[in-house]
Amino acid sequence: MPELTDGHKVLIQALISRGPLSEKDFHAVFNGVTGKNPANHKQLFNDYLLKINKDLSHVQCELRGCRNQNDGQVFYGFVNNVSDNQSELGTKYSVPQIAFYKCIIEAMVQDATAQGCISDIDALNIRLENQVLNGAVPQSQHNSLGVPAAFRNFSISQKEKTLEQLVRDKWLCSIPDGKIGLGVRSFLDLRSWFRSNDIPSCEVCNEAAVKAELCPNDDCNVRIHQYCLNKRFSRKKVERVCPGCGQQWRCVLPEVEEIEEEDAQDVQIQSQPLSHPKRTLRSRAATNADALLASSSQGAPHSSDFRRTTRSSARLRS
Repeated sequence: MPELTDGHKVLIQALISRGPLSEKDFHAVFNGVTGKNPANHKQLFNDYLLKINKDLSHVQCELRGCRNQNDGQVFYGFVNNVSDNQSELGTKYSVPQIAFYKCIIEAMVQDATAQGCISDIDALNIRLENQVLNGAVPQSQHNSLGVPAAFRNFSISQKEKTLEQLVRDKWLCSIPDGKIGLGVRSFLDLRSWFRSNDIPSCEVCNEAAVKAELCPNDDCNVRIHQYCLNKRFSRKKVERVCPGCGQQWRCVLPEVEEIEEEDAQDVQIQSQPLSHPKRTLRSRAATNADALLASSSQGAPHSSDFRRTTRSSARLRS
């Protein structure tokens, strides 16, 4: 099997050292390496990524593409595909910080209105004791009161600093009007966690619909990302109705020309796992997400709990 060339290695190193890159920036790196513009040489670009991922599968990593659900932009990142106890040792976050992040994620994915964010005030008021009650913290770390001291003493100022750090590391992002949303690294790294916890998916792309538009019919559970909605309803011969219940979907689309079905392009090749490798090595660049949510499938509410909050009751609270 041919070895990775220097060009392949540069692409890997760029994502490891610089973190997730926008499509524009990653294409610029590829152009610098090959002298080819990916927009005009799509097959070459895809071949490069397929070759890289075939080799990285032996160490359970991959280059992955995804869309930032906050703005629809495509990003590429270097991620790992497995979670284990050893990988948790590589994270720079403390146990209370990890629990804090988990609580924020759980608050977002349980939102029946799919806004994909919470207010910074709500984030700062999160009680880490919830992670203990959900079983996310081992009994060995509990004190006589059942709550680790590090959790009880995790102050508002520590939460503020943690939020700043998570935003800086792109696990979270700041949204106007004082809100916190998921960052692009969370969308890249937590795909398997979203699926294992039955987070509702987008009807169009089948990715987790953390931030999405809801069907106008309150009795319908269909969610569609805004950018998927734009792409779907911009195609010729596609009615602007819910694909689930058929109700008219009122939406304002950007002023773009209608496109043919076969012209629609996405990050399908790059975003789908290419294999199911065995457990071996890890990359520190992608280790943090697993450490941040390694035990969430135990501590997070069951998928049925997500659906207990109806859309109508959620709207009354908002």
